Amino acid sequence: MAALSVLRAARILHPVLFRQCLFNSRQPCALVMRQMSERRMEIKSSSYVWNLFKDRVHFYVLLGALPIGTLIFLVNIFIGPPELAEIPEGYEPKHWEYYNHPIKRFFARYVYAKPQETYEKMMHYLQTEDEKMQLGNLEEKVRALMRERGDYQSWYYVPYESRYLKRERKDEEAFDEYFRNV
Repeated sequence: MAALSVLRAARILHPVLFRQCLFNSRQPCALVMRQMSERRMEIKSSSYVWNLFKDRVHFYVLLGALPIGTLIFLVNIFIGPPELAEIPEGYEPKHWEYYNHPIKRFFARYVYAKPQETYEKMMHYLQTEDEKMQLGNLEEKVRALMRERGDYQSWYYVPYESRYLKRERKDEEAFDEYFRNV
């Protein structure tokens, strides 16, 4: 009812347009009421996320890509790739000297782990896993023999992690050291 009471003034001023808009459903109502515009509001999606994305891309390009690109450009211009030279007798090249670009050499020397260290870490991991597998196989064999012979479980241990034992020993040594000095 409130809508009709608002439209009363427009009906008096424009009776033909009012009748045409109300009763002809095929055409959209183009009636301007109360001296206003077309009463249309354009509905569009928010541009907040797009603007945020553009701002972040701009920020990270200026923060990262431009300085790194400038550094790479200057290194390529002023230092350039290394040239082959004769290796002196008895000289063993360092692990970073096998790379041909100065930036790769820098990362290999100061950032990445040495290939020998990486290899030894992997071998230690493989040895530990192999020992675990052997102990598991031995335990399965013991259980199978106990089941076969009808023995009862005469061995038992509570599994624990050695890091807690090492920590306890370290705390105990610190405690003893403190009271020796007091």
